[in-house]
Amino acid sequence: MQIPKHALTHAGTFHADDVFSAALLKIVRPDVEISRAYTVPPDFDGLVFDVGFGAFDHHQKKAPVRPNGVPYAAFGLLWRALGAGLIGEKEAQRFDESFVQPIDLDDNTGCGNQLSVVIAAYNPWWDGGESPDECFARAVALAKDMLERKLETIRSVQRAAREVTTALEGMQRRIVRLKRFAPWKQQLIPSKARFVVYPSPRGGWAAQTVPAAFGSPAPKTPFPEEWAGADAADLPAISGIETLRFCHTGRFIISTGTEEDAVAACEAAMDAARR
Repeated sequence: MQIPKHALTHAGTFHADDVFSAALLKIVRPDVEISRAYTVPPDFDGLVFDVGFGAFDHHQKKAPVRPNGVPYAAFGLLWRALGAGLIGEKEAQRFDESFVQPIDLDDNTGCGNQLSVVIAAYNPWWDGGESPDECFARAVALAKDMLERKLETIRSVQRAAREVTTALEGMQRRIVRLKRFAPWKQQLIPSKARFVVYPSPRGGWAAQTVPAAFGSPAPKTPFPEEWAGADAADLPAISGIETLRFCHTGRFIISTGTEEDAVAACEAAMDAARR
């Protein structure tokens, strides 16, 4: 979908729906000029949203409703048209469910979504002298920054998925080695991997157990019980691993001075589990 240079939404009090709609348009086309009016001028040649009973307005009879029963608002209608082009079809649907739908639902029902309450606070006070359009612009700037961060977070997870999948393909002895830390649970929990090893941001190397299931704290294979919470000075003697310096009391993460020792700690944990 191509966004024209000019867009128009309703004037007066604004809501998260039209604010995030404007923010989305500015992300897709940064030079878009968005104006506000109570009615759509007959000669307006541009994209109209949240007013005018067009494709991106939800105030008319028989307005679109999602299969799950959540009615669309302008933000959802625009996201339906533009979201997949930003983050892919699958992630766009997930984002609709987690972020867009609560805003749409609040706009249609007044259910009290907290983010919508925050955006509404940017409206001028009833006895103030602020320009509604200037307040709208400030709210849109906030929403745009927030939306950009959310979308880039999703893209970063997509980048991580590619990196972790490549590392998983080279897995040895059920231990996955990462060249740098990346979010790994989506790829490794369903796999045969039991441990993941990566450079620690604190220096040295870290190894983590892979959980047995999504949402479960239980690891597929825990680190040995005698390591848990032991003093750094005692761990090498207890474990037989020279640079092992930390094991969490939950037995799900350790740190070592070298990558080889991190791998050795994972192998020792699997050996201990088999005994």
